[in-house]
Amino acid sequence: MEFDIEDQTIAVNVPTWATLEARVRERFAQRRGFALATINLDHLVKLRDDVAFRVAYAAQDFVVADGNPIVWLSRLAGRPVALIPGSEAILPLARVAANQGVKVALFGASEPVLDAAKTYLEAEVRDLDVVCAIAPAMGFDPESELAEAMLGEIADSGARLCFVALGAPKQERFAAYGRKVAPEVGFVSIGAGLDFFAGTQQRAPAWVRKIAMEWLWRAASNPKRLGLRYLKCLAILPVEAARAVMLRLRAAHRE
Repeated sequence: MEFDIEDQTIAVNVPTWATLEARVRERFAQRRGFALATINLDHLVKLRDDVAFRVAYAAQDFVVADGNPIVWLSRLAGRPVALIPGSEAILPLARVAANQGVKVALFGASEPVLDAAKTYLEAEVRDLDVVCAIAPAMGFDPESELAEAMLGEIADSGARLCFVALGAPKQERFAAYGRKVAPEVGFVSIGAGLDFFAGTQQRAPAWVRKIAMEWLWRAASNPKRLGLRYLKCLAILPVEAARAVMLRLRAAHRE
């Protein structure tokens, strides 16, 4: 599935869970880093107005579909992909890391959240070794000298997988910068994933996620902060749906 943003094409290039785990295993085995982004409608909105965000996305090695609308659009385009939310990718990727003896770092959120998430992950994933946890201060610049120093700390810790919990677009920009500064580390942008483990944020119940209404549950739980965001997301759906149909028609014409 592809999205055209200004002069840039962003492709969901990891279509399934099996593909994701296989590619991460390969990178670990080769001691090559990577950056993983989880695209959703909110990202598509932000990408239209944020040049730095587009540059960061261009530097991502892997892009997965984080959000049912992206999955629906992929089916409409005839290029179906699986739903792979960043928060749900943490445990599977942590297990891959543990199985290959890869150490893990946590970056973002707050110190209490990182402490709780570390405890949870090491209890949940056998042999997982979280060797570094860094909570940057508010207003942190993901491409600053301080960011470079923190990336150096992550690399020096021996970690080769780093879960980045800064929220978009900071986490994707940090991951893109990390690809330059710490090229053997894999950076996975996970939003509020660590907060779910720590219990500082509550995810929608499983039944709500099953019927693809997590966005509505979140908007209702915090309308002041999320209401406008989701309205903007809904506003771009007709255009994206039309583009998806055009992709399908072009592919059918070529055949």
